[in-house]
Amino acid sequence: MNKLSIIGVALMGAVTIVGCKSSDADAPLSWEIGEPTTGDYPDDYYAGGRLGTTTVNTATAFEQPTKAVEDANMMTAFNEGEYLFEKDYNTNIDGAFHGLGPVYVRRGCLYCHPGYGHGARQTSYKADSHRNGYLLVIYDKTTNAYLRSVASMPQTGAVKPFKAPIDEDKIRIAWNSYTDEWGNQFPDGETYSLIYPEVKIDYSAFYAPVVVQRGGTDVVLTKEQYDNEVGVLLESTIGIYGTGLTDAIDDDEITAQWRKESEYYNSIGRTDALNPAMWNQSTNSWNSYYTNSLQGDGTKYVRRYTYALSRGPILDAAGANAIWNITNVTRSDRRYHYLDMAGIYYAQTSSKDPEVQAGFTDYINRMDPAKAHPEWHTGDLEKDIYTYLTSKSLDAEMSDQQYKNLMIWHRGLAVPAARNTTTDDFKEGKRLFSQIGCATCHRPSWQTGEDHIQDPAKFFTSDSDMPRYPHQTIWPYTDFVQHRLWMKNDIRTGWCRTTPLWGRGLAGKCGSGVERMHDCRARNVMEAIMWHGCSQEGGKSDAYDSVVNFRNLTKYQRQQIVYFIESI
Repeated sequence: MNKLSIIGVALMGAVTIVGCKSSDADAPLSWEIGEPTTGDYPDDYYAGGRLGTTTVNTATAFEQPTKAVEDANMMTAFNEGEYLFEKDYNTNIDGAFHGLGPVYVRRGCLYCHPGYGHGARQTSYKADSHRNGYLLVIYDKTTNAYLRSVASMPQTGAVKPFKAPIDEDKIRIAWNSYTDEWGNQFPDGETYSLIYPEVKIDYSAFYAPVVVQRGGTDVVLTKEQYDNEVGVLLESTIGIYGTGLTDAIDDDEITAQWRKESEYYNSIGRTDALNPAMWNQSTNSWNSYYTNSLQGDGTKYVRRYTYALSRGPILDAAGANAIWNITNVTRSDRRYHYLDMAGIYYAQTSSKDPEVQAGFTDYINRMDPAKAHPEWHTGDLEKDIYTYLTSKSLDAEMSDQQYKNLMIWHRGLAVPAARNTTTDDFKEGKRLFSQIGCATCHRPSWQTGEDHIQDPAKFFTSDSDMPRYPHQTIWPYTDFVQHRLWMKNDIRTGWCRTTPLWGRGLAGKCGSGVERMHDCRARNVMEAIMWHGCSQEGGKSDAYDSVVNFRNLTKYQRQQIVYFIESI
């Protein structure tokens, strides 16, 4: 793989954007990459700042290391971490990629992050389908909580003799057409189409009983209750490049953004504009912080990652979590299996399954040939299976050094430089993007702080453990705040963190999914913008007025905004 430094040769190319044009209608728009040391480019060319931007705009644009990785002499660790990301895990008991299962979401990372970017829209659910970045969101419609009897990232794969928690042959994805209040047409006559997914999982697809929690008590649902009370949605992965740069923003800066928006909404009488599970608008303060008391000491951190804002700093966020729970590969700080929300229902069902019992002795003898865990070899198969599946003292399958290398790679991925920044269409698209209100939520730039390493799990404690990005101006185009769009078959809870826009215009070139939105419902930027204009599904989108403004632009002005978004 060819990795190029940010201080590299100038790369030049060309791309034609359908529907956009430069001052010369016959000339293709330039795909601009210049020598960053010349100072001829505006600040927003350096999307990841001087320490975090790559000039590469080829098919490997999302895979490049930051200058900070090189400055810290971490390229060897970066490359080894990348290797762990790119390969499938297996059922061996030793080697770099051993430890898959007993149940899993995927065999490796590239299934969900093709080209290191966003998953692609799917018409069926198969865990081993390349580019399937979907996670199943199965929840109790009464409480919005995940089912207790499956994992919050539900698994559809298993290592024999174990059985998959969900039979993926009984998962159905339908794509339905949607017509908005404007009839999918702009005032000047241009039309567009909108689609959204509807997902069904048969009651019989679940291996363990279907359990929800009501009033602090676990309740097993009948088929009729399940059909009426359980919802299924899709959420796709987002790009992982540049995540380390957003991790370098101080918690106080993100808090200030929430407070600023809270004060504004309060001033116009919208006292329910921010998610009360996260933020208290009456006191302008957090209702919820991210903490880790299992591996860490419970220190509170500002939430900044995932659509649901379920995670704080990157070193205990989605990537650190996924390398464990997606593949179920254990490490020294997580010596237990990822099974279900309650931790018992899959184990109980498996322990009583005659087919699992018939194959367990051979399985456990292969996994533990020296019988280092005699509690798994008592001969009482039901007890042995349950004890193994619920063990908190499993052997670590990923070494500490491997995990450190993976996180150096994760925190060390650069952001591609913006393209076309000196063209008139880019400049006008940027101006219009702000004028119609898009930049309110998709805040263009942030300043990183001192960037002292924070790890809620206390695995990493020294600044020297990771590449760092102090005092950089970065351009992710997000406010890190949750908003509501009120879409048909919306995201669970309706609250969704503003997704960063940087680099997405290179998705097709890099082999990532080109679709937008949390479930890939928008097949292009235009559709994504129009999905922001919903007002018929229980409320009015926070971006509704911006979409009205977008509709009132000329066709060429709309194309300039799309061109700008594809270029940043």
